[in-house]
Amino acid sequence: MLKKSKRNDKPTVHEAPDPPQDELQGAKISGDLEDTIAVINGVLGENDDYEVRRFHVFGQHPAALIYYTHMSDVTMLNSEILRPLMYGPPNLDEKINNGSPLMDILLKDTLYHVEVKSENLLAKSIVGIVRGQTLFVVEGLEEVLLISTRKIEKRSIDQPATEQVIRGPREGFIELLSVNIALLRYRLQSPDFRIKTIEVGRRTQTKVAICFIHGITNPDLVDEVNRRLSVIDIDAILDSGYLEQFIEDNQLSPFPQVQNTERPDKVVANLLEGRVAILADGSPLALVVPTVFSQLYQTVEDYTERFLLMSAIRLARLIALVFSLVFPSLYVAIISFNPELIPTEFAVAVAGGRAGVPFPAIIEVLVIEISMEVLREATIRLPQQVGGALSIVGVLVVGQAAVAAGFASPITVVIIALTTIGSFATPAYNVALALRLLRFPLIILAGIFGLYGVMIGLILIANHLLSLKSFGIPYLSPLVPGNFRGMKDLVVRGPLWWMRRRPAFLFPMDKIRLSGKTVEEMKKPQNNAMDPLKFKEDRKESEE
Repeated sequence: MLKKSKRNDKPTVHEAPDPPQDELQGAKISGDLEDTIAVINGVLGENDDYEVRRFHVFGQHPAALIYYTHMSDVTMLNSEILRPLMYGPPNLDEKINNGSPLMDILLKDTLYHVEVKSENLLAKSIVGIVRGQTLFVVEGLEEVLLISTRKIEKRSIDQPATEQVIRGPREGFIELLSVNIALLRYRLQSPDFRIKTIEVGRRTQTKVAICFIHGITNPDLVDEVNRRLSVIDIDAILDSGYLEQFIEDNQLSPFPQVQNTERPDKVVANLLEGRVAILADGSPLALVVPTVFSQLYQTVEDYTERFLLMSAIRLARLIALVFSLVFPSLYVAIISFNPELIPTEFAVAVAGGRAGVPFPAIIEVLVIEISMEVLREATIRLPQQVGGALSIVGVLVVGQAAVAAGFASPITVVIIALTTIGSFATPAYNVALALRLLRFPLIILAGIFGLYGVMIGLILIANHLLSLKSFGIPYLSPLVPGNFRGMKDLVVRGPLWWMRRRPAFLFPMDKIRLSGKTVEEMKKPQNNAMDPLKFKEDRKESEE
C-alpha cells in the first residue's frame, strides 16, 4: 500500500529580490575594463537598447562608452564625447611628458561637455546609466565618468488644462523636472530661491525637488517636509500624488491637506508667502504645503484683477461651493418633513410636478445624483470628441425622458442641475470631489431626520474641519484661530496694499511683504500730469 506523502499546507513565502544595484552597494570600480563591463552587463545587458561602444582613448588606452540608445543624444555622443576622446587635445604629448594624470587630461583638456562628474561606486554608476547618462570607463582608472547625455522627447509647454484663467500667465508644468525647475527660476530670479533634491522609490529612484525661499520660509517647515519625504520606502513613485498620500496629516479625511497645481506662477506666489513646493520627476503637478481651506477656492485671477470685482466673484464662488454641498439635502428635508417652509404657490407647483412620481424624495434625489456622477465619470474617460456629445445627450435627452416618464419631477432635475453647476464652479477638483461625496451622507441624514439631520451633518463636517491640520497649521486658518490681518484675504479679496504682511500662521522669517513707504505714497494726492487745465494756453494756441 502506497503511503501518502505529507504536504505542508502553508504556502511557501518567497521574498522579493532586491534590485540588482542594491547587491553592489559599496562595491568600487576595480580599474579592470573587462571586469567592470562584465558586472554592468550582468545587471543591464539583457536589453535591446543597451549599448557598449568600445574604442581607444588617444589611440592607446582601451575604453568603453555604456549607455541606453533611446535615452541618449547620439549626436552629442559623436561630436562632443567620442571624437575628442579618440583624437585627443592638440597639446596631448606635452601633457603626457609633464606627467599629468590621465583623468585630469580627460576632464580639463579633452571632453567638450559641461555636466561631467567622476564616480568610483558601481551602484551609482548603474543608476546613472538608467537615468540616461553615459558611463565612460577607461582601462587602469579606478574612477569612471558619468556624462549627462539624456535626451527624452517631451510635450511642449502649454496652458494648464485643469486651471484655466482669463487674465494671467498661460504656461504650465510638464513632466520633466528640469523644465519645471527652469520655469520656477524664470519667475523667481532670486539668489534666495533654494532647491534640495532627494531620491524616493527603490526601483524608480524618482528625483523629488523641495523648493523654498531662504529667509522667508520657516526652517522648521523645510526640515519637516524633508523628514516626511525621506522616510517613504516604496518601490516606485510614478506621480506626485503618491507623495501627497504619504505626507498629509490625516489620510482618512476627504479634504485635501496638500494643494496641487500645474501653474508655476501659483507655486511662486505660495513660495513668497512662506510655503514649500514639492516637484516629482515625471509629474506635471506640483505640491504646495502647508495648505489651508481658503487656498482651495482662490484662483490666480483673484490677484491679477481689481479687488472689488474679484471679491464679488469670490463670494459667488463660495455660494456655489455651499450650494453644491447642501442644496439636495435641504430639498429632501423640506419636501419630506417641512413643506410648510415653502411659499404656498410654489408648494402647489412642486406638488403638481411630483404627482406622478412613485418614489419618495430621498430615493429620487439619490438616483439622479448617482446618475449624474456616472455621467460625469463617463464624460471624463471618453475621448474629447465624444465626451461633449455624451454630456449633452445625457443631460438633455435622458433628463427630459426621465421627467416625461414620471421617473423624476422637474424640480428635482433643476435642483441637481444647480448643484452640479455649483460643484463645477469650485476651482480645486479634489475639493469639488470631496463635497460631491459628502452630499450623499447629508441627503441620507435629511431623508431620515429632516432639517435636524442636515444640521447634524453640517456640524460633524465643521467639527472635522476644525480638527484637521496641515503640517501643524489649523486647516481653517486664519478664521480659526482668528487673525484679523489674514481675514482680509478670506471671504473677500482686500486690496493689495492692505496685505502688507505675509500670512501670520505660516510664521515666516521675513514678515513684511509690502513696504510702508509704498502705502504712504499711495495715500498722497496723485499728480494730474495730463490735466487739460494745465495745458489751457497751449490748447488755445493750437485752436487758433
